Amino acid sequence: MSRAAVPTPTTAPPTDGRARRRERNREAVVAALLELYREGRLQPSADEVAERAGVSVRSVFRYFDDTEAMVRAGITRQQQHLAPLYALEVPAGVPFTERLRRFVDARTRLLAGMGPVGRVARALAIRQPLVEAELARIRQRLRDQLTEVFAPELATLPPAERTAAVAAADVASSWEAYHLMTEDQGLTPDQAADAMARALARLLAPGNER
Repeated sequence: MSRAAVPTPTTAPPTDGRARRRERNREAVVAALLELYREGRLQPSADEVAERAGVSVRSVFRYFDDTEAMVRAGITRQQQHLAPLYALEVPAGVPFTERLRRFVDARTRLLAGMGPVGRVARALAIRQPLVEAELARIRQRLRDQLTEVFAPELATLPPAERTAAVAAADVASSWEAYHLMTEDQGLTPDQAADAMARALARLLAPGNER
């Protein structure tokens, strides 16, 4: 009686190794791009990115269709890194001053984390609808967080005043405002956080101004 042949283990096909290497190199390119942004190089050349990633320039354009596709991938990766910083837990019944402190602490950590990549994203949004849509989604998410945290104060305002207060508070707690304070006006992160808190208190709860 013959015995069935036992299949012998086979090694992964060479294409699997090439695919893994391609993915590793692609990730290295994205990481290199983000490193250069954080160092202040907001428009690094393909040569600079390739050198930092340890790959050839030709390889960069095998992984990405063009420079803008590479930048989009970098922005997407940055958002993945920042995802935990969007969280903000504020239990019901917490007094305004404590809610304000928690909100400003969380928001300034997030805005500082965005750093120079935020500037790149805004520049790219002018000509890239996908990036523009992503920025609009982020802005809406942050605006929703603002209105949720300060719902008790907003509820006391007439509709027109509420709309104006939300608009102004949204701007005061935005990346653009934080960037102006820390980069253009030279405020330290702590000073910028204090300025944000004071502005929000004045807009949302004048009786609780710091």
